[in-house]
Amino acid sequence: MSERSPGGAPEAMQRRRRWPWVLLVVVSALAGGGAVAVGLTAGALSREATKPLRITYEVTGTAKDVTVTYPTWRDGDLSTARLTLRTLPWAGETRTRGFTSGGSFAVTLGASGGEVACAVTVDDGTVRTATASGAFATATCGGF
Repeated sequence: MSERSPGGAPEAMQRRRRWPWVLLVVVSALAGGGAVAVGLTAGALSREATKPLRITYEVTGTAKDVTVTYPTWRDGDLSTARLTLRTLPWAGETRTRGFTSGGSFAVTLGASGGEVACAVTVDDGTVRTATASGAFATATCGGF
């Protein structure tokens, strides 16, 4: 003889009917938590995308013939600037809004050689430095 609950249904049937609801509650909680995490991440990225940043480029050294190549941003569009320098030190600056990543500042010495050091400083605290010496050597400050 099977045991019956106070409502009259066998106890095994009541247990079988509960597990879909328990599963539904667990899945709903996980989905809701995922939606909250996505919302928080999207908000943080949105704030980061509008944050003004200043990027400063610097070159020092003894070289007399140097080509400098660096990224610039204007109205959110990325472009590359190239300068030929005959004397050092040199410093430049660009401003942008939002998250930037993967920039590369390259300083290439000419045939006369010499020594150079490059530095990139971003307002967010990122600093990259590199050095090079000799004819046609390149110092690359990357990953800012």
